[in-house]
Amino acid sequence: FGFDYLRDNMVYSTGEMSQRGHSFAIVDEVDSILIDEARTPLIISAPDEESGDLYRTFSNIVPKLSENTDYNIDEKLRAVTITEPGIEKVEKLLGLSDIYSEKGIRYVHHLEQALRAHTLFLRDRDYVVKSNEVVIVDEFTGRLMAGRRWSEGLHQAVEAKEGVTIQKESRTLATITFQNYFRLYDKLAGMTGTASTSAEEFHKVYKLEVVQVPTNRPMVRKDLSDKIFQSEKGKWRALVGEIKERNKRGQPVLVGTVSIDKNEKLAALLSREGIPHKILNAKNHEEEALITAQAGKAGAVTVATNMAGRGVDIILGGNPPDEGEALSVKLAGGLLVIGTERHEARRIDNQLRGRSGRQGDPGESQFFVSLEDDLMRIFGSDRIKNLMGRFGIPEEEPIENGMVSRALEGAQEKIEGHHFDARKHVLEYDDVMNKQRIAIYERRKKILFGDKHFIEKEALDVGKGVIGGVVKIHTMSDSPAEWNREEIEETVRSLAGSSTTDGSEIHTVISSAESKDELKEAGFRFLAESFAKKKEAEHFLEGVRITMLRAIDLLWMEHLDAMEYLRNSVRLRAYGQRDPLIEYKNEGARMFHVLLGNINGYIANLVFAAPIATAPATPHPLNIKTNVKTPTSDNNKNIGRNDPCPCGSGKKYKKCHGV
Repeated sequence: FGFDYLRDNMVYSTGEMSQRGHSFAIVDEVDSILIDEARTPLIISAPDEESGDLYRTFSNIVPKLSENTDYNIDEKLRAVTITEPGIEKVEKLLGLSDIYSEKGIRYVHHLEQALRAHTLFLRDRDYVVKSNEVVIVDEFTGRLMAGRRWSEGLHQAVEAKEGVTIQKESRTLATITFQNYFRLYDKLAGMTGTASTSAEEFHKVYKLEVVQVPTNRPMVRKDLSDKIFQSEKGKWRALVGEIKERNKRGQPVLVGTVSIDKNEKLAALLSREGIPHKILNAKNHEEEALITAQAGKAGAVTVATNMAGRGVDIILGGNPPDEGEALSVKLAGGLLVIGTERHEARRIDNQLRGRSGRQGDPGESQFFVSLEDDLMRIFGSDRIKNLMGRFGIPEEEPIENGMVSRALEGAQEKIEGHHFDARKHVLEYDDVMNKQRIAIYERRKKILFGDKHFIEKEALDVGKGVIGGVVKIHTMSDSPAEWNREEIEETVRSLAGSSTTDGSEIHTVISSAESKDELKEAGFRFLAESFAKKKEAEHFLEGVRITMLRAIDLLWMEHLDAMEYLRNSVRLRAYGQRDPLIEYKNEGARMFHVLLGNINGYIANLVFAAPIATAPATPHPLNIKTNVKTPTSDNNKNIGRNDPCPCGSGKKYKKCHGV
């Protein structure tokens, strides 16, 4: 669901979308999904294989271009605009007939970043080259900013210019945390047997109340107090002895271990004692259903990892049920669940206990704990260790003590609190990104679903905003005589292209304008004229829609990288007595403001300055497949059941479209 949401915000036609709105979600095993899984964000990424070569290609092209003929530099705005003759020269050098329709925004983006790197960023002023790396120089302090990188591909463009190694990375296309995905829903609910220990987190993060529902039948399971041993070796010996004794009685035993390693270690000890048993772990998960179905048979011993915890229903007497065998198992005490050590979260222990005593059946549960277990070693108190040593209790001799069990639960509470704080910390940072993500995705959705009138209005609004920004920067002075009309004229010419009125009229109108509003109106009029001529071409507005979506996608990807760098760097600001989260929020807001301006600038360049073209056949900017085509039945006649499915899923045909 989370990945579908991210993919839906990367598609180029409404027919490719998977989800409708986010009205109501009911989540099974809600604590596992919303709490345990919440530390891991969902990320769609792609290897950025060709980018290094592209940066080098464009770095070699830029020196062949001439200022004021092929491109225009605006030092005040720290911006470079490519002109129409410049585009033609680049197309000739690349061997393309139309860079806009053949390669789209990606090539134009690389070209503009290469231009900026060569014309606006100077070695030993803006950066230095040190140990085969480009290191940024802080313009305010003059200090080297190791580890910091310019965003939106500029750093790679400078690396290409200087001939140093261009750092390749996988590009994050889209990302969201579980918490923020599920908080999109108007109503959220869920079910689990172990929510009460995390009630505080459910309330604080998701505003969900935890309600306890009584069991269907009275609970008769005996939850025995923990057996605590001095050493792990002693614990394993006692554990094998307990299993052997219960096995003789015909009582089924389920043993929960915390890892595959411990799982196999216990299995080896049981084999040595000649106790028949089944192993269940991630290595043999294909047999999971078969093993758990028979785990309730008389005398069955099942050694499992957490796989046999959450959601597993073990029927006494085996499956299919046998009433006689079920009765004998009940008389033997029902299913015995043994935990080989305590987990960091009480919920996981409670899930393991919950495999026994279901629907009013008898059963028992007990944990075997040693002072050498990770939980006790790291979080347990020295008082307990000293106590056992003082009384000279042998290794294999357990103590069952309420104080020790309470100490264990206290340690678990501490760890749960620590993890809650860590998740809350991650969420606070992600909330900054979430507001930005929602704003970008909302704009993208409006463009995706907007009709032709909306697309036209959106394009013209972008053009008006860009012209307004240019005029504002170059008319800072109150005296019209000091306004930089030349730069305004050059920008308007670059944006409007050759499809508008001739240059002499632009020059006349801008030279004679007496107010800022007149300048804005004049500049916008030329853009609108250019747009009106292009609009007559078939499918032009559909091409504009796709251009806007591509501009948003490409720059949003660059912004995700930049925000990740920012997040890693703000931690160091704590040494300067500044709150990293506040710094991240402030800097992130500034970067987002710049992103919105850059998106509009790219849209204006591509929509107004590009030659008239029909809508291109548009893949994703990084050629990512966002939907898998279902193979037609005619193509499937000669496909073997075990052959790879032609849809590209990687599964066998019989398990995919061969059903």
